[in-house]
Amino acid sequence: MINVFVLQNGRLNQVNIDSRADLENATPVWVDLTDPNEDERDWVKGIYGVTLPGEDDVKDIEASARYYEAENGDLHLRTDFLLEEDDGPSSVVTVAFILARDMLFSVHSDDLPIFRLVRMRARSRPGSINDYKDVLLDLYATDAEYSADALEGVYQSLEEVSRSVLQKEITDQDAATALNAMAHEEDLNGRIRRNMMDTRRAVSFLMRGRLLNAEQFDEARQIMRDIESLDGHTAFLFDKINFLMDATVGFININQNKIIKIFSVASVALLPPTLIASVYGMNLQFFPELEFFGKYSYAYTMGLMIASAVGPMLYFRKRGWLR
Repeated sequence: MINVFVLQNGRLNQVNIDSRADLENATPVWVDLTDPNEDERDWVKGIYGVTLPGEDDVKDIEASARYYEAENGDLHLRTDFLLEEDDGPSSVVTVAFILARDMLFSVHSDDLPIFRLVRMRARSRPGSINDYKDVLLDLYATDAEYSADALEGVYQSLEEVSRSVLQKEITDQDAATALNAMAHEEDLNGRIRRNMMDTRRAVSFLMRGRLLNAEQFDEARQIMRDIESLDGHTAFLFDKINFLMDATVGFININQNKIIKIFSVASVALLPPTLIASVYGMNLQFFPELEFFGKYSYAYTMGLMIASAVGPMLYFRKRGWLR
């Protein structure tokens, strides 16, 4: 799918592209391609002379493959953008940017909410974008805002987990649910941190390359300051998640210790009855007390066994060992 955007009266407007002729007649400032097919790649190469990178090329992590200037003067950048799914874990989508012929070309495999937000804002805020580099900087600025919103969601989720973990009594099922939620938020927080680190590298590359005018350079510095502030939040969230995980594991251990304590107390309480049963179970011919009790010998031994079990239990309860 090809999305082509032109500047009209200071607004970023989309042009419908249904054929190669539509693309030839457009004078775009931004060409955005979502999972393009071979025909669409050929259109871009034939009309603009720009070769779009393949999926394997986009996945390279070396700096020389992510930020470089081609022999024909085209500038290539690879930047990660956060993609949150409502019905699954979040992911990071790598976008390939190409700055050529006073146009911005972007290639990615999934439709990103950041890109949709930039397009919507550009239509509603005339004059906010003047050229293709403004589009790129706006994408990076929106990426920082989107990551900040995602961090606020992590904060809110961890507050709910905190209330669950730090309640008076926590069951093993509650602890398992809390650990699952913490693992999800830790993964999201890590992806946000990685996303911000990659955005910082891309913006820093643009600033070092002297590719921006004075106004754009100031905007790039503001983006860097926003990213720096988010780093502190991600570090705090990592510490909070670790604390909640340690607390949850500690409560699980306490619950397990309670169960083991009950079994230990029960074992000790049943030792005297076991001893009595063992004594009167010996194969002996003469038990003086049994002759004394006569036909009540069975009731005597059973009562003795019950009393020897109840006595330790009452003592343990008085000492608070059964709580």
